[in-house]
Amino acid sequence: MTAKRKSSSLSQNKSALQPDRLIPPSESPVEESSNGASQEIAHHQEAEVIEEPQVEILPPPSEEESASEEEAAESSDQETAETALLPTSTLDRYLAEVRRYPFLTKEEELRLFHEYREHGHREAAVKLILANLRVSVAIAFEYSHVGIDPMDLIQEGNVGLLQAIKKFDPTKNVRFHAYAAWWVRAYILRYLLSNFRLVKIGTTQEQRKLFYNLRKEKAKLESQGFVPDAKLLADRLHVRERDVIEMDQRLGSWELSLDQPISEDSEGSYYDLLASTQPRADEQLADSQLRQLFRQKLAAFAKTLNEREEDILRNRLLSETPVTLEDIGKKYSITKERARQLEAKIIKKLREFMKKELKDFEHIKP
Repeated sequence: MTAKRKSSSLSQNKSALQPDRLIPPSESPVEESSNGASQEIAHHQEAEVIEEPQVEILPPPSEEESASEEEAAESSDQETAETALLPTSTLDRYLAEVRRYPFLTKEEELRLFHEYREHGHREAAVKLILANLRVSVAIAFEYSHVGIDPMDLIQEGNVGLLQAIKKFDPTKNVRFHAYAAWWVRAYILRYLLSNFRLVKIGTTQEQRKLFYNLRKEKAKLESQGFVPDAKLLADRLHVRERDVIEMDQRLGSWELSLDQPISEDSEGSYYDLLASTQPRADEQLADSQLRQLFRQKLAAFAKTLNEREEDILRNRLLSETPVTLEDIGKKYSITKERARQLEAKIIKKLREFMKKELKDFEHIKP
């Protein structure tokens, strides 16, 4: 009996250690058994007891709470979508606004122009402008490489649209957007010409022609294998060679402010490096002394003349508002030719007198 009990207890002990025979912690580690050997082994076996966490079961939400949660989720999703689609710049917002206005058919254009021209409906003109704002946008983006804000070009093109409304003739069988494109481009080019440099360029017709076509003609000649020198460009554009050289220099350089500091550590500006246009101090002193001496000699010369010659000298030669030869002739009862001869005689006497009184008179600049 003792050997049987030992063999039975060993077999049950091995079976209890197998993985598929482990007892879950929630279940009772000991089962009732009529076998005394199994009860004895169960009492001697050590088992770890793991406590299950306490989970609080909440009651289900009410209908009002669930509805409010759904509305809050929908509003948050809508706000996220609106924020994601919101344009990030003024240009994006403007383009989004322009897309709101649909294109017009030819019949709608004619009807709106009839209302605007015949009845003076301002709303009809506004609809025409809004429907063709894309024209200004498209042409303005052609010049986006120039470096000017596209919004400025677009707004200038819109001014051209307003001018096109006034000049358009619906009876010519031409769509308005095709006609307005010429006005839009003209206003944008004029704006570029006026704002391309701080110092205005293109003040003459030749300069405007060179401003618009010089670089284009250069690229065209280079593509054909020619060297675009000034003479060839002048012949192709029908302008003077010096105008080509001047415009090429102005387009290839940038303005520099004279008030800009020479360096970060220097307090001086580029204006300080310019040569002064005022004469030097020694030249000013010499000129002042010469003028004073000339006045003295001129007063001495006037004393050598008679009354009539002195009158001609003061009122004809030295006066800021000289009298005419005809007035002198009437005053002294002489002809106009005789008055001219007297004037020439006085000038000759004055030159001879100054040569005697002033050294190096011939080298004195007037």
